[in-house]
Amino acid sequence: MINKPVHVTDATFEQEVLQSELPVLVDFWAAWCGPCRMVAPILDKLAGEFAGKVKIAKVDVDANPGVSGAFQIMSIPTLMFVKQGKIVGQAAGAAPEAALRDALNQLVNLQIPA
Repeated sequence: MINKPVHVTDATFEQEVLQSELPVLVDFWAAWCGPCRMVAPILDKLAGEFAGKVKIAKVDVDANPGVSGAFQIMSIPTLMFVKQGKIVGQAAGAAPEAALRDALNQLVNLQIPA
């Protein structure tokens, strides 16, 4: 069981995110981004709380321009919610812990039509 964020690259994005059995919260970030650094410890904590229910993936936009470009990530942090290979939500900007926890609970409980 993964209890910390997984670092994802252009090469591993499809396998780690789109083919994941678990719902995934993808954090598009960069080392120089202040708000990204504010969100990081919250995501670390939530990865432990939601271990076995949600995978948290981190994509460094500077090191992985392919994924960032493919999803037209224009500002960071951008959080993208993926379930069963489908993007079901996206939000730009830093969010407080309570809002992220609520979003993850909604992601877990979201029903995707067959």
